[in-house]
Amino acid sequence: MLEIKNLNAGIEDKEILRGIDLKVNAGEVHAIMGPNGSGKSTLSSVIAGKEEYEVSAGDILFEGESILEMDADERAHKGVFLSFQYPVEIPGVSVTNFIKTAINQTRKAKGLEDMPASEMLKKIREKSELLEIDRKFLSRSLNEGFSGGEKKRNEIFQMAMLEPKLAILDETDSGLDIDALRIVSNGVNRLRSKDNAVVVITHYQRLLEYIVPDFVHVLVNGKIVKSGGKELALELEEKGYDWVKAETAV
Repeated sequence: MLEIKNLNAGIEDKEILRGIDLKVNAGEVHAIMGPNGSGKSTLSSVIAGKEEYEVSAGDILFEGESILEMDADERAHKGVFLSFQYPVEIPGVSVTNFIKTAINQTRKAKGLEDMPASEMLKKIREKSELLEIDRKFLSRSLNEGFSGGEKKRNEIFQMAMLEPKLAILDETDSGLDIDALRIVSNGVNRLRSKDNAVVVITHYQRLLEYIVPDFVHVLVNGKIVKSGGKELALELEEKGYDWVKAETAV
């Protein structure tokens, strides 16, 4: 589904990613871990097509097609979803109206008519129940006055509604208490299927106790220096990142 080949990228003439190779198949969950400044959020932003980042070498293939020349909206319409580390506030636009617009824009890009109102309402009801979201929450302005947990839960709600093929969760566990982490993780797990894939970016192993990855990759200084199964996350929790740095330096 996703194949990254020798990806080099940066921002404002600063190279951050230095030769990333990664392959994610449908049905898989991959975790990207690493210390601060290792390039985790840059990788997610480059995959999603954030325009401030510049790719200097390599390629990103999504379902066998290069998406490097596509803007962020085009990638989203093809099924790439990015959950932001710091979701933006949009005063005056309700959660429900935002998601309706997003869904219908994606349908328009595929040559489809707007989703019928009855179908939209049914889907909103089903997904809000799945994520234990109070319906009153959906009438509030997008992320305005939301707690950290509410912002993250709202993003997983958007993911549930949009049903992307590839979901990239950039530090979704940041700022979450245990209850919010459980609810968000349960939502992600219920949305997993053989037809979609998830890339989870995190500092900590605790999220991976809830969203169990098939593969764990360690990113250090813009490179994937080690890959393994879920047990690698436990090893990192025990030994820290200095262990990996020392091992790869040998």
